[in-house]
Amino acid sequence: MRRREFITLIGASAVWPLAARAQHAMPVIGYLNGASAAEFPHLLAGFQRGLTETGYAEGRNVTIEYRYADGRYDRLPALAADLVNREVSVIVATAGTPTIRAAKAATSKIPIVFVIGGDPVAFGIVASLSRPGGNITGITLIASETVAKRLGLLLELIPANTVIAALSNPNNPVSEPQLRELQTAVRSLGRELFVLQASTENDLATAFATIEQKHIGGLIVAADPFFDDRRAQVVSLAAKYKVPACYVRNEFVKEGGLMSYGPDATDAFRQAGIYTGRILKGEKPADLPVMQPTKFALSINLSTAKSLGLTVPPALIARADEVIE
Repeated sequence: MRRREFITLIGASAVWPLAARAQHAMPVIGYLNGASAAEFPHLLAGFQRGLTETGYAEGRNVTIEYRYADGRYDRLPALAADLVNREVSVIVATAGTPTIRAAKAATSKIPIVFVIGGDPVAFGIVASLSRPGGNITGITLIASETVAKRLGLLLELIPANTVIAALSNPNNPVSEPQLRELQTAVRSLGRELFVLQASTENDLATAFATIEQKHIGGLIVAADPFFDDRRAQVVSLAAKYKVPACYVRNEFVKEGGLMSYGPDATDAFRQAGIYTGRILKGEKPADLPVMQPTKFALSINLSTAKSLGLTVPPALIARADEVIE
């Protein structure tokens, strides 16, 4: 063999493996979450299950880079920028509207799949639910549209003249539409709504102290990752001040909260996993309509009701999807 041919052959043998690796490199998903890694592992499991349904499994043919803000929304822009610099294939933005906004501000090219508690059109995240446009789509849990339902369920347990309050996080844009819907519902009953705001743990303690001062007898806790991450503290404070409270997630009820009503979040995260897999296979976010929940669940903790001196009507128990004795 001639020397030139030998060098060419050696060079080609060195390049071919590199080319093969480049062609078969694992796609990388950036998982951006406004809450903490320790909270709601079943939601992450739902997302991973959705990925599996499209043929992807973490560690086998896809890599996931996790970034958690631990409820500190000010950290989100840097975390989103880090994923963009990592050149991930898709960004999954969950646990709060600030998370989604941070991801959208960080890139107009990398596809984004979100799970949001409110209306993504009203927040300017997508052009429409049917044709989201741009590089973003996802699933909405329409928290604002279920808040009046939560109020109605709570009023089935407490006296008609009870003073009602709402606990919300002023740093989360999704709080405003929830409060607006709740204000409308409370006004229709000829009552006043007290709005309590909390974005720190100290704020929570102050808010619940106000509940005692104002003789508030019923509390609606807004959907928010900050409260989700601190649900043990929220439930404990509700018990301390003996205020009946209704939540969005049934995890609050499992930890001793009175009742919850909301969409099936695990299924929403599964759908986010399916959308992520479809995008990895070549579909465009702009062509995937924003999905809305079809499953809703009512959970009641009878032990908590008893400790609050409340009698749960048999008809309400019969309607519940989950009853904790």
